[in-house]
Amino acid sequence: MHDMRRDRGTRIIRRTVGAVAMLGLVAGLSACSQGTGGGGGGWFSSLFANRSVEEKPIESYSAEEIFRRGEYDLENGNYDDAAKWFGEVERLYPYSKIAKRALIMQAFTYHKDRKFDEARAAASRFLDFYPGDEDAAYAQYLLALSYYDQIDAIGRDQGLTFQALQALREVIEKYPDTEYARSAILKFDLAFDHLAGKEMEIGRYYLKRKHYSAAVNRFRVVVEQYQTTSHTPEALHRLVEGYLLLGLTDEAQTAGAILGHNFQSTVWYEDSYALLTKNGLKPEAKGNNWLAALYRQLIKGEWL
Repeated sequence: MHDMRRDRGTRIIRRTVGAVAMLGLVAGLSACSQGTGGGGGGWFSSLFANRSVEEKPIESYSAEEIFRRGEYDLENGNYDDAAKWFGEVERLYPYSKIAKRALIMQAFTYHKDRKFDEARAAASRFLDFYPGDEDAAYAQYLLALSYYDQIDAIGRDQGLTFQALQALREVIEKYPDTEYARSAILKFDLAFDHLAGKEMEIGRYYLKRKHYSAAVNRFRVVVEQYQTTSHTPEALHRLVEGYLLLGLTDEAQTAGAILGHNFQSTVWYEDSYALLTKNGLKPEAKGNNWLAALYRQLIKGEWL
């Protein structure tokens, strides 16, 4: 899959370095590193290669030189060091143009290292200092990813999922014409589906333990609040199952009718149809319940 985050980071690096080609830079820095201890290596070896003895203080080096070290460590997977050097640029040259680049690169580096709290803090700081900058959209996107990429397995607490949805929505609303908004929309849908999956898991748990009312309530949440997710067909089938077990045949038949109208080709409709006919029933809207009202709205187009 195309890695937009890495592409963005690379573009920022290249724009900042300017005339220095990336491959030439890495090769040059590598050569300097290999030349340490043999009498030479220039500014790079004196400052960075010999970690135990620095011949002169870091303050004596330019922002560009320190930034390049951060680049070098990032390219070589030394994320802790890279984040430190980018931070040094911001600390020593806080009002320079390259300090702004260093801050967004620090956020990118922390995220790549899966240090999500630190990535979020750096991205938030960038947005506070440079809200109108061309990289603000990317900073907002990184902030959202710092939540999204922490979403755990469905069985765990979903607080981060809600935070991810909120942060992704900000990307979509604030920067609608960017590549980040397009990616955020896809991730928003996946996170939304994740929340529906959580409700389904709990509902199935209750159903298996014969807590039918509690199970039905969970499946109802999915049908009412997460209709656009992939879990809706199963939720409707589970409502048929749960309501039959509760003896509420009108609700069971109506759930089957909605399922048949919208998801007739699914295995969930086949199972619901078999279950209803086994009990001498058929999928049809009946009674005056919440599912009947939903049927009238979704299928008949009748709104209160």
